[in-house]
Amino acid sequence: MELTPIQTEILTTLINLFHQKGRAVKGEEIAAVIDRNPGTVRNQMQALRVLGIVEGVPGPKGGYHPTGQTYDILDISNPPAKTITNIYRNGKLVEGATVCEIMFTTVQHPETCHGRVRVIGDIRTFDNGDIIKIGPTPQNKLVIRGKVIGRDDTRNVLIFVISDLIILPKRSVKECIQNGNVAIDMDATIKVAANTFLKHQIRGAPAVDAANIVGVVTLEQITKALVSGLTNQKVRDVMSREPIIIDGDAPIPDVSKLFDLHHTRNVVVVVNGKPYGIVSREDLVRESTIVGELIIAPSLMSA
Repeated sequence: MELTPIQTEILTTLINLFHQKGRAVKGEEIAAVIDRNPGTVRNQMQALRVLGIVEGVPGPKGGYHPTGQTYDILDISNPPAKTITNIYRNGKLVEGATVCEIMFTTVQHPETCHGRVRVIGDIRTFDNGDIIKIGPTPQNKLVIRGKVIGRDDTRNVLIFVISDLIILPKRSVKECIQNGNVAIDMDATIKVAANTFLKHQIRGAPAVDAANIVGVVTLEQITKALVSGLTNQKVRDVMSREPIIIDGDAPIPDVSKLFDLHHTRNVVVVVNGKPYGIVSREDLVRESTIVGELIIAPSLMSA
């Protein structure tokens, strides 16, 4: 059947609220989101319930919840599964939202490549000019970045100009590290650490105290200390503390999620419980695959 615009908006909002709250949704809650009269929403929901498009739940805690037909009529292939495709707005994760469909509207030229993304969750906070990042997607590990240029609240769709497309490799994180099994004692001097970096041709390493990983030390931190003439200063004085750690056998997309979750530039990789090396955002960009003619920018991994 053909839905009216208000019916489409009501059903879209029903799905969003149902997946956010995990319970039946009252007509008043839908009305508050779409800024409609609650009586109008209730009348529409009664008609949709009679048609079997939604199901009513009686009682004080009742309301409405979507059925399989709700998803079908909105052309949403399947209800969201346990696997979530995240969406970020201006570098921040949009909580309670998942991408259910990505459509490419123009792909011939990078400068005119537009896309549309359908979201289950609240998109009403998105404005034109916002930078979004989508992914990685569960199957092909695609990450997309772009700028919002429009919004269709009726179908919960964002329209955006695509700036970056990247496919994250499905290899393990440890394969990003060219020279592994290197760690720096936190009590070593800056000079010793610099020589270690030079010998192994690395740009960063886990900082350890005995067998414990206590931080991350990078070539940038060592270089700043050397320029300042602090060759006898300790690694502990310049390292970053509270490191984020991941197992070396984890897939590369898993470490990409850690960068977004913890807003960090480096993650420590361990193999068999021992420090193996560090992986940076730039390492992921270097390991990734260029899609078509679009340019993959390092900023993709930081937004």
